[in-house]
Amino acid sequence: MIEIRGLVFDYPGGSRALDGIDLTIQDGERVAIIGQNGSGKSTLVKHLNGLLRPTMGEVFLDGAPTAGIRVAHLAARVGLAFQDPDRQIFAGKVRTEVAFGPRNLGRRGGELAAAVDAALVAVGLDGVADQNPYDLGYSRRKLLALASILAMDTRVVILDEPTTGQDADGVDRVRRIVSDLGAAGRTVIAISHDMRFVADSFERVVVMGAGRVLLDGPPANVFAEAGWPTLATTYLEPPLAARVGARLDLGATATEVSLIEALAARAG
Repeated sequence: MIEIRGLVFDYPGGSRALDGIDLTIQDGERVAIIGQNGSGKSTLVKHLNGLLRPTMGEVFLDGAPTAGIRVAHLAARVGLAFQDPDRQIFAGKVRTEVAFGPRNLGRRGGELAAAVDAALVAVGLDGVADQNPYDLGYSRRKLLALASILAMDTRVVILDEPTTGQDADGVDRVRRIVSDLGAAGRTVIAISHDMRFVADSFERVVVMGAGRVLLDGPPANVFAEAGWPTLATTYLEPPLAARVGARLDLGATATEVSLIEALAARAG
């Protein structure tokens, strides 16, 4: 689905944000991108829908270079929910905001209404569909930005820090959405500093630092003790389950579920 070859990006003034990224993401994968602030995560994903264009290198979507594809056309295939929802929200009603994307993709009538209603139910905002988005708190505006992407039904869904500002119920809701998208065969890419969410929800973790890929693999491998020094260079810590598993010599345990299973096996 997505192939990145030798991607370099320099911001005006010469600041290099990406320094030779090579990355392939298959159709239907759930991939988390982690790293300290300034490591190039958001810059990277903005190349996938054309908001940024490479200084050098190439980005391919379904085997075709994105260089000749307009942002509006890429947006029909790659949906991006920004880290700051207030940079994305502009409509006077929640329902209107969610309808904007699919309407621009040509959906009308019952098809449009069904897409909007399904997205609002998924994020738990169906009860406030007629409210002004700015009457909602920050956490619900984050969910609204997510709903606006879900309603577009893009094959690729990119979430930039989706759990920021969410309580436990909100995080669980985002986790279910990621799981449902994956079950539907859609590609999900998320930037996150929430290591528990990353370990529990994604089958692959890409660690970035200084515009490069430092680690890339399943959570159990990336969060294994051998990777801790690399994570430390990006000011990240493995999830608690991985640390407890390592201390109890239970192997590369990355999630709470796998930790409980390992403990049960030992006790049995």
